[in-house]
Amino acid sequence: MKSVNIIYLLFLITFLSCKKEIVKVDKKTQSKSTIKYAKGFDILNENGIKKLIIKSAYKGSDEIAKYIIKAKKDKNSKAENTIFTPIQQIVVTSTTHIPMVELLNEETAIIGFPYSKYVSSEKTRNLIDAGKIKEIGKESSLNTEILLDLKPELVVGYSVSSADKSLTTIKKAGINVIYNGDWLEETPLGRAEWIKFFGVLFDKEQQADSIFKVIEANYNDAKQIALKSTKKPTILSGAIMSKDIWNLPAGDSFVAQYLKDANCNYLWQSTKGKGSLSLSFESVFDKGAGADFWIAPGYFSSKDQLLNSNELYSKFNAFKKGNIFTPSTKKGKTGGVIYYELAPTRPDLVLKDVIKITNPDLLLKYKMTFFEKMK
Repeated sequence: MKSVNIIYLLFLITFLSCKKEIVKVDKKTQSKSTIKYAKGFDILNENGIKKLIIKSAYKGSDEIAKYIIKAKKDKNSKAENTIFTPIQQIVVTSTTHIPMVELLNEETAIIGFPYSKYVSSEKTRNLIDAGKIKEIGKESSLNTEILLDLKPELVVGYSVSSADKSLTTIKKAGINVIYNGDWLEETPLGRAEWIKFFGVLFDKEQQADSIFKVIEANYNDAKQIALKSTKKPTILSGAIMSKDIWNLPAGDSFVAQYLKDANCNYLWQSTKGKGSLSLSFESVFDKGAGADFWIAPGYFSSKDQLLNSNELYSKFNAFKKGNIFTPSTKKGKTGGVIYYELAPTRPDLVLKDVIKITNPDLLLKYKMTFFEKMK
């Protein structure tokens, strides 16, 4: 009997301790990411506190930055790394930021931009021309004096391989700085999803989510259209840009993903790497001389430019048949290439362009947004 009582007592203790643990669980502590494709940032709600997390500020960075997002009505808080929203005066530093800000109808919040000559969008271009957006130097050398005079609530910066010294100076002066690593994303939809990053900053998360869902649906619909084709045209890309080295997208890059989703046979699809490959002319010619299409031949915008650079380009099948397509000819009024500004935000339009190039019968009424046949 005694042993039975001991067993019962142990059972009761175990049961009560388990029950106690269950009671302790607070549903508010459960955090669920709202990010589907992007790898470089996250948005979480923990215990009713909203957090914006930057996982990849620049290439090779292993530092994770966490920002608490609070409404401006709570601005009596002095917590470090706190961003009060909605942001009404912002400095952005990459042309890829501008379309996302514009889609949220917040372009008038931009008060500074570096080397604004590259901005192509008419809406933001008009604000620059009217003097409402100040020039703050170049992207690799920001003018900290002008930046400090502007007193922005937030600077959205970007860096290739290390923390930007000028942005570090700005941060030490008490201005919030946050890095945007959209360019490091490995998939087209991953890059486009960074509109949710700006949605948090402008307190327009729902609007940002709705816009992204439309882009996502358009992209996936285009993928399904591409699958209707029974032919898979072969694709060559890139060109020699320096020292006789041909640079073209690696097989795991977001550019290669466009070509795959367009139901094309990108000749370097099976290669490893998320950036670009550096190959000899001979190896590219051996594999790509007979390719049906040549898409995005570096920064070249005409066949004459290609020939002046290297006469051997004329020996490629795509050159002979006039099947070279470039985004470099479509520019804003001050010379910025529209593709480099808008394409990361609108991968659905890029994908449709590639389908229109390679299988035009599938999109008879569609007019290309970024690419043109090279003349």
